Amino acid sequence: MDMLHIIRICAILVIFLLFSGLMMTRKMPAILALPVMAILMPLVAGVPIFSEDKSTFTIANNVLTQGSLRLGATIVALIFGAWFGEVLKKVGVTEALVRKAAELSGDKPLTMAIVFFIIGTVIFSSSDGLGMVILVGSIIIPILLTAGLSPLTSCIVLLACHALGSLFAVSGWALMHDLYGIPVADMARYATIFAIPAAIIYITMVVWMVKRDVVVRKAWSMPVADNLSKRKQVNPLALISPLVPVIIIFAFKIEVVPAIVLSLVICLLLAMPKRPTHVLVSSLVEGIQNVAGAIGLMVGIGILLNAVTAPQVSLVLKPLIESIIPGSPLTYILFFSILSPLALYRGPLNSYGLGSGLGVLMLGGGLSPLATMLALRSASLVQGLSDPTNTHNVWSSDFAKVDVNEILRKTLPWAMVAVLVSMLMAGYIAF
Repeated sequence: MDMLHIIRICAILVIFLLFSGLMMTRKMPAILALPVMAILMPLVAGVPIFSEDKSTFTIANNVLTQGSLRLGATIVALIFGAWFGEVLKKVGVTEALVRKAAELSGDKPLTMAIVFFIIGTVIFSSSDGLGMVILVGSIIIPILLTAGLSPLTSCIVLLACHALGSLFAVSGWALMHDLYGIPVADMARYATIFAIPAAIIYITMVVWMVKRDVVVRKAWSMPVADNLSKRKQVNPLALISPLVPVIIIFAFKIEVVPAIVLSLVICLLLAMPKRPTHVLVSSLVEGIQNVAGAIGLMVGIGILLNAVTAPQVSLVLKPLIESIIPGSPLTYILFFSILSPLALYRGPLNSYGLGSGLGVLMLGGGLSPLATMLALRSASLVQGLSDPTNTHNVWSSDFAKVDVNEILRKTLPWAMVAVLVSMLMAGYIAF
């Protein structure tokens, strides 16, 4: 490598580390940091900003314009998923599931925590947006507190079922399909396989924490019993609605959007709301509002993807990436297991942060699409449960009055064990 090549590598690494630090310290949100980084990286690699020659790769056309449209299919899936989640909320399915969980678990804290974990996983498999977390959490956390669990454990129960349920989120499958070309039906199969060890480890974590809780019964300012008793009655058959999109995709191997549309129809037929048209229209509008931030993040990810796949950027980074890409099952497992905390703070192993670009570079460095996808999905077990920059972590910690960094300290070891087990499976499957 000549001196200019080394200078460009160093400059790209400085940009990467600088914006990683800004996101980690929450000085700059990922929704802004990703596109800014996407402009600077190709710029230092020698990509022109404009060109009269339409065949020339430019920042204006290929990075910004085409990049902002790159994840269009994922954005549409995200909108439809949010729509479905809002419909579940408006027809009363979500709250009915939580109420049923409270009835089934009685007054036993451990039983209650496990039942809520299972029901929460089902709910978050259909919608994992902040609005749904607030709805479910504002019911679950007060009930667990009243049962005698600590605020920290109550938060962790909510976040654990959210992290597990997110593995089944169809919008996440759409993103992996767009990034790595893995068929959505295969994503459904892998999600089911990899959810098993994660579920076992997370339930073990919940049991361990509940048993070690200082049980001090306390009253919560929210009148939980009164609130729950006033909820509308829902057809028991409608309670299966959150699982319908996952079942349809898994069983019939159809795409995300038609699966959700069919699920909407089934949900409305089962729940029979009084004003189905109003429910559909209002849910669509509110669903789009709920995922507006995520849509902006997807646009930034698409721009970053096109930036790191620019011919000049790939040429600069290829020697570096090739030197660190694991080439055997053992190094693959150890590399991603040990470095799984890099999924925190929108880091390089976070598919919704810098990992979106790094994943493409790994492909260019010789790692297969399947191996890349499985590694980043495994690392998401750390991010989904422990990341202090997650909006759902921030909300739940604020709601229960606990330190969000305490959640990180208590859950990170468990999440890393889940990643290790997942990586053992990934090494067997991908190599």
